[in-house]
Amino acid sequence: GRGYCFVAPVSRSDSQNNVVGEVVASYPQANLPGRLVRMVGRTGDTDALSTQLADRRFVTIVGTGGVGKTTVAVAVGHDLVEAFAGAVHFVDLGALSDQSLVATTVASMLGLSLQPDDPTSGLVAYLADKRILLILDTCEHVIDAAADLAARIFAAAPQAHLLATSREPLQVEGEHVYKLAPLECAPGDLELNTFVVNSFPATQLFLERAAASGARLDLQDADAAIVAGICRKLDGVPLAIELAAGRVASYGLQKTAELLDERLTLLWPGQRSAPARQKTLQATLDWSYGLLSEFERLLLRRLAVFIGHFSIDAALEVATSATVDDTLVFGAIDSLVAKSMVAARPAGATMRYRLLDTTRAYALQLDVDDAELASLAARHATHYLRWLEQTGAEWPTLSSASQRSLQLAGLANVRVALDWCFGPGGNIEVGVRLAAAAAPVFLSMSLLAECHRWMARAVLALDDATGGGSEEMLLQAALGVSLMFTHGGKDAARVALNRSLAIADRRGDALDQLQILGPLQMFHLRKGEFKVALRYAERCTVIAATLEDSVSITLAHSLMGISLHLSGELGRAQTALEAALRCGPRSDRTTTNYLGFDGRILAGAILARTLWLQGYPDRAVERALLTVEDAEVLNHPLTLSIALVWAISVLLWVGDLVRAEEHIDRLFSHAEFHSLGPYLALGRGFKGELAIRRGDAGSGVESLRSCLAELHAAPYELLTTPLNISFAQGLAATGRFAEALSLIEDTIEQVEASGDLCYMPDLLRVKGNLVLAAPQASADEEAELCFRRSLELSDRQGARAWELRTAIDLASLLAGRGRHEAAQALLQPIFARFGEGLETADLRSAARLLATPN
Repeated sequence: GRGYCFVAPVSRSDSQNNVVGEVVASYPQANLPGRLVRMVGRTGDTDALSTQLADRRFVTIVGTGGVGKTTVAVAVGHDLVEAFAGAVHFVDLGALSDQSLVATTVASMLGLSLQPDDPTSGLVAYLADKRILLILDTCEHVIDAAADLAARIFAAAPQAHLLATSREPLQVEGEHVYKLAPLECAPGDLELNTFVVNSFPATQLFLERAAASGARLDLQDADAAIVAGICRKLDGVPLAIELAAGRVASYGLQKTAELLDERLTLLWPGQRSAPARQKTLQATLDWSYGLLSEFERLLLRRLAVFIGHFSIDAALEVATSATVDDTLVFGAIDSLVAKSMVAARPAGATMRYRLLDTTRAYALQLDVDDAELASLAARHATHYLRWLEQTGAEWPTLSSASQRSLQLAGLANVRVALDWCFGPGGNIEVGVRLAAAAAPVFLSMSLLAECHRWMARAVLALDDATGGGSEEMLLQAALGVSLMFTHGGKDAARVALNRSLAIADRRGDALDQLQILGPLQMFHLRKGEFKVALRYAERCTVIAATLEDSVSITLAHSLMGISLHLSGELGRAQTALEAALRCGPRSDRTTTNYLGFDGRILAGAILARTLWLQGYPDRAVERALLTVEDAEVLNHPLTLSIALVWAISVLLWVGDLVRAEEHIDRLFSHAEFHSLGPYLALGRGFKGELAIRRGDAGSGVESLRSCLAELHAAPYELLTTPLNISFAQGLAATGRFAEALSLIEDTIEQVEASGDLCYMPDLLRVKGNLVLAAPQASADEEAELCFRRSLELSDRQGARAWELRTAIDLASLLAGRGRHEAAQALLQPIFARFGEGLETADLRSAARLLATPN
């Protein structure tokens, strides 16, 4: 048919319009609908089709309803008008209801009057020596007659070229099929802005059609994801996009998206000039559905239980029944694919199938018996339970997206199955098992909020028969981990993890115990209970020694390394962290499916901090940035957040504020995109520290105050000590010395109780500087005592970075009191121990002080 118009008012050069007009005007015998002013995203298709027609003579454009077959065919016709000297003829078969009229209609379009008893033979004879391009549009409902005519013309008229459009191939000699894909959409895993969105044809079309319909859109970055989501929801089908875009002027962008999410609206009207079958999506799909056999209709209704891609095995298991065998299903799927009602794409050596969302929405609204629906849902849930039980424990440990692509496609169906299992009339027993099997999948993909939702539903559904076993152990562990990373150190997370560990201890499986002890250690670290966390790390190390599993051993070293690092035992921490990174070659297996992040990345991040504290700033920065790169390759949102957080601390320590700001901005946008609450708060805190470093202490203090309040409420205390140090320095910079000193003294007391002693030397240094600012006679002596204690503790820990900072401050105090020789004698040997990082902020300060004349 004439289809629908992709076009909004656009700018096009006069020369382009004139060329098109001159070509068509030169060949008045050409019979073509008007060419669109602008066609979005189809240049590659029209170029490919023009080439194929020249080489092969007979091409059928096949695609789902509304994908733009007619639009593309008309564009190809215009492109080839000159090549065929105007002999390009477009024949709309869409209005025919009688197959016997196909040849007569084509003949009439050519101005021929043929014998009514055999019009095909006369038409073929006429075309035998003609160089002509015939475009046969909308063949699917008269496919037998259209196929017969096309085959006879191709065989008898060697200069005739045929371009057909159909929802299924004509399947005759000489035909070459060109499958017209939907328009490309922005993927859901991109962090979108207006520039990125406008680079995709689907969103270009949506925005143009919305503007043409009267919508006044001032698209902001925050709107980009909404537009991209609408286009993905509509599978990039141009007709569907155009119809949805036409609603924006009435409903607005957000409401249009909400309406599509609530119920994909099939009855929104399109252009009045469109054929009846394309005035609404409902009409388009009614047309396609009416061309199916009864069994194809039955199978389509059954396949609607799937969302997204599914395998042939899944289709067979769900669609077969006592009255439907595999052979029938195989044949009908082939036919539905051929008729563009089911999409198919290769995935390695197999094929994956899916119903477009518009087709699925249509099939779901068809009348189906309630008992039939329940039976389908049960078979669907059982299939995906078995699939996860067979593959779910292993595939989340594969780090690359390409390795996981086949399995990722099933996750949408797992969600549908869980929803049915825990809904009215569902199967709770299957739901509990399915949630347990899905737990490592959700964690490995950082789907933490979703993991929390389903694990909580499943735990509530446990009874005496299902509680206390391996399924509850998995559910409670995943519930605890997801709670910990989304809501902080709440008691609910601790209760869930402890319950899981109790079951693991009773079962006596060492690997289960290790995989729960790891999250428990992280829980106590995040809650600020560093001494308790160290005990869990020690237990992990003991258990890992009994296992011949490199990932478990790496995890144990990583957890021990961070606990030792935070407790100030830097030498032992370095040994453990380097052992974690040295533990065999980099494996595709990770700890994400039970710990929630990759333990090896944590080891690299903490080693970077350890190296800085030990006096190796250049190596620290190199390791921090390398760890961020490794996390990017892993493509795991929570792991990347962790790498960014620790890298930022190193960059701030060395005084590289430019790169620190880049990483802070990235952390902030990344955490916001993935709804990682504590990391958003940390991003605000780091922004506050950066502001203080740059002289804007007022705004920096308020950012840190807000950040710390949020982290304490979580609670998330893993980094509150260094943030308190920055907060106190900001308070001092605004003249609030008493408040700053009180905060530091409280923090020192807290650190002594909780055990994150790696910060104690710096706390003592900052306290010394705050004491100096107080108007009291004994300030110098008390400050010097703080500095001396800091130097002593720094030396004991091997924290040369803290030692240098304190030596700079104490040397400044001594020099200010006229004790220049003592200042030089203190600072010079400490400075001399540094063999790298001479351009970092602290070492430059030390060099300036040493160069100051007495």
